[in-house]
Amino acid sequence: MPAPARILVLAAHPSLHLSTVNRSLMAAAASLPHVRVHDLYARYPDYVIDVAAEQALVEQADLIVWQHPVHWYSMPPLMKLWLDEVLTIGWAYGPGRQVLRGKDLWLVLSTGGSERAYHPQGYNRYLFDAFLPPYEQTAALCGMRFLPPMVLHGAHRLANGELEAHVATYVDRLTHYPDWPEIADMPTSPTCAIPSEDRPHET
Repeated sequence: MPAPARILVLAAHPSLHLSTVNRSLMAAAASLPHVRVHDLYARYPDYVIDVAAEQALVEQADLIVWQHPVHWYSMPPLMKLWLDEVLTIGWAYGPGRQVLRGKDLWLVLSTGGSERAYHPQGYNRYLFDAFLPPYEQTAALCGMRFLPPMVLHGAHRLANGELEAHVATYVDRLTHYPDWPEIADMPTSPTCAIPSEDRPHET
């Protein structure tokens, strides 16, 4: 029997003590022996990221999970800083090692707004998928397969049993990865070749 896939959950919630959803998801994931939950706000309250340590964690993982609440249609600031500093050229993409190539990226997101809010007639004016291309292209540039995101809308007003069901689904996916029916026939990441003139050169 093959060893279970190695999974790294990068969790980023700037006010985790106020979050029922993300705290529950993180606790459930941490209970699985092949999953490492890495709380970025607990690890870097000063926003000073240890790039070498973070790259070492990522290199060991087969599946990388970005788990966070949606902030201004994107990710919380420390998660964005993590991308800016950790996903360096020559390591994550471009000429060089490209150590992320062949890994999978899975978004596990929560929103305060209901699903109805993410609609042309809702106050967010777009379907939720319209806000995902920057994530998907980041994965593609790094040679990662972008898995179908897991999104929980209306996180502040969950019906009875809805959180428990969501957590159970999360645990089931983490337990059975990569044997998910919906990704069995997914292609690998597209190739994104970067022309040398598109990158700055040292002078």
